[in-house]
Amino acid sequence: MKPSIYLAAAVLAVAATPASAGEAEDFVRTFYADIQYEADPMYRDKFVDPAKAKFEENDKAPDGDVGCIDGILALYAQDYDDAAVKKTLKLEEKDSGDEATVTAKFSLLDDNKPESMREIVWSLKKVGGAWKVADIAAPADNWKLSELDCGGE
Repeated sequence: MKPSIYLAAAVLAVAATPASAGEAEDFVRTFYADIQYEADPMYRDKFVDPAKAKFEENDKAPDGDVGCIDGILALYAQDYDDAAVKKTLKLEEKDSGDEATVTAKFSLLDDNKPESMREIVWSLKKVGGAWKVADIAAPADNWKLSELDCGGE
């Protein structure tokens, strides 16, 4: 075979290979593998502004007040079935260099009801070679972390 045929065969082989999860998608998957309250200060190293700034505003809520972040952002919910979320989770990544968007679609409960379905959009930035969350949104509910009124200045 001629070298150009080898090149064409290699290109076809790569094109026929199914796309695998990217780094950004893998990073977002960690939030669903171990579902936690993201606003907890122990997770701040996973975030950059504007998300990080909203957590800091939330921290300033007077003692006894809930603040503006009162649920699990990865779910946009407080009540869920961990097994149902993990079983139904589908992630889609759109990467453009040092920025990426990962859309997570899943069901909160194993009941097949439309109100259990969620779509969460994660906006990510690569900082120092690692992905960080810049924002989280639930488009169907017209909600975005960066737009919450946390009483900040």
